[in-house]
Amino acid sequence: MKYFEKYYYLVTTLFVFIVYMFTIAPSVVQIDSGELASVQATLGIAHPTGYPLFTIIGYIFSLLPLPVTKIFQLNLLASIYCSATVGIFIYTIKLCLDNLSLFAGKRTSKTRKSKSKKKKKQISEKENPQNKLSEIIKIISAVFGGLVLAFSNTFWFQSTSVEVYSLHLILITLIMLTLVKAYVLSFKNDEINTWLLFAVVLALGFTNHMTTLLILPGTAYLYFSRYKINQVSLKRVLVMILIFLPILILVYSYLPIRASQNPIINWGNPIDMETILRHISGKQYQVWLFSSMEAAKKQFVYFIEALPLEFYISLAASVIGLFFSYIKAKKLFLFLIIIFLTTVLYSINYDIHDIDAYFLLAFVMIAFFSALGAVKLLTLKGFSNQVIMVILAFVLAIQFYFNVGKANQSNVYTFEDYTTELMSSVSNNAIIFSYQWDFFISASYYYQFVEDYRTDVKIVDKELLRRSWYYNQLNNYDPDLLNGIQNEIDQFLVALQPFERSENFDPNKLENLYRTIMSKLITTNIDKRDFYIAPELVEQEMKRGEFVLPQGYSLVPDLFLFKVVKGNEYVPAANPDFKIRFPEKRNHYIDSIERFIGTILSNRAAYEIRFGKTERAKLYVQKIMSDLPDFRIPPQLQQIIKN
Repeated sequence: MKYFEKYYYLVTTLFVFIVYMFTIAPSVVQIDSGELASVQATLGIAHPTGYPLFTIIGYIFSLLPLPVTKIFQLNLLASIYCSATVGIFIYTIKLCLDNLSLFAGKRTSKTRKSKSKKKKKQISEKENPQNKLSEIIKIISAVFGGLVLAFSNTFWFQSTSVEVYSLHLILITLIMLTLVKAYVLSFKNDEINTWLLFAVVLALGFTNHMTTLLILPGTAYLYFSRYKINQVSLKRVLVMILIFLPILILVYSYLPIRASQNPIINWGNPIDMETILRHISGKQYQVWLFSSMEAAKKQFVYFIEALPLEFYISLAASVIGLFFSYIKAKKLFLFLIIIFLTTVLYSINYDIHDIDAYFLLAFVMIAFFSALGAVKLLTLKGFSNQVIMVILAFVLAIQFYFNVGKANQSNVYTFEDYTTELMSSVSNNAIIFSYQWDFFISASYYYQFVEDYRTDVKIVDKELLRRSWYYNQLNNYDPDLLNGIQNEIDQFLVALQPFERSENFDPNKLENLYRTIMSKLITTNIDKRDFYIAPELVEQEMKRGEFVLPQGYSLVPDLFLFKVVKGNEYVPAANPDFKIRFPEKRNHYIDSIERFIGTILSNRAAYEIRFGKTERAKLYVQKIMSDLPDFRIPPQLQQIIKN
């Protein structure tokens, strides 16, 4: 027990890491997983805001000779980040509990002792059973708060695969720790060194994720509540800024240095001040920020509805901690609540689908309050500590039970299977035109650029063709791909420049040139290699008339894609022998992949019937029935099985 009391935060970190190892994803997953793993493994440049620190650390870690795939190795790094975050978080809570009186807004009797009183014999914590009990209570409460955070749904999910938020979490908790440390030490030995360390860690936080700014209002409150606003305090802030800025600039210099070397993934091509600022500010995503009150209301409702599903009855401990901190440590209460409100108010104004990760800092604050709630429960008169500990354990067990299934990605191979099977289904040197970023394109980056799988196949992201930097990346990817349309590209880039600079632009000219480029991608390549179009373009843009095939061409459904062909003669396709592993736990992304595959296979079956090949049609319908049981087969196709 004495070792646990000394190394409680390390023991808990190890325990959490072991649990995470059972839920880690073995391969690529949805959204940015493949791209971010590729960026780390190849020293590329990720989507805005670039994440240079994330890339550099990931690259160094990827060089370790571990007997696993690179994607698993980088998923493992996410688990390490999140486990370490829990340990740092626990240590920070314990530090606050050790100095709770300093957050009450008044000096304690200990700090006011006279020299004569200091000479008196003191009873150490080890000699005093009551103080010993208090130490145990603080440790148990801190560990409880750490486990509440560790097994909350969104936090746990970050530990299972490559994402920038796992590093963001460890950095944000380090910022909190150094801030609290500097604040506490300011009452004992008020030196600037600890504040300079805080400035260093804060700068590192900004080099990974710009939402680090959400901790600044709470930081400002805690700092100025200690020092007030005066010449001395502002001078100290200036010194911290002078430490902060060079570190920020140094780490972000990775972007232009690496961009000038034309890496295979060079998002934004940030080679000059204009493109650097555009990239690190995430300008292309700002259209979804503060878009409307309706969007903010929708996201706020989502947050309120999701909150109980993050913590379950652990949320009750947070409510108790909220009131406890307000009474016993008002400065700590205000510090935590300011960060919580800042995070929620900012995040609900970001109108994106995968918003959960933006609430992470608010969830960290809730977990902190839960630790304070545990302190209150453990110090209730008339209740046995053992009974309260059993209750706290039960609360954690409930949260663990309901969240483990949601966070667990240990059996998710769907994105690997879908990506590799899709790429293997096309002919040599084929072109695939799609915008399935979340399901396929991001994952294809990993398999092509890290695993060297089907590098002959060229994948063009339809939506990224709207970005000026993407043409530079395509030229590095395949110099022959854009042959014959350079004139149209040059005109498009000239017309695009005022749009990217937020100046007046001609939207009709931009759209017409964009559509011309898409069309000529087919005509300039079709005689040299096969051209495939993904189903989402056929279902959306082509139905709306925003993208049309050149005259004389038609679409033939294949296994996963539509193949562009000349004329209307029958074109054979391979048997549907592929295997996609679908997990029991489903989500929007898994369901979408099933729908994509089912759509193509049913279209292929109808195509076979049109040419009188009923037996061939049965193969595709039977594949749907055996592998995609939730996909709705059109009635006319169901009939051929009965016949």
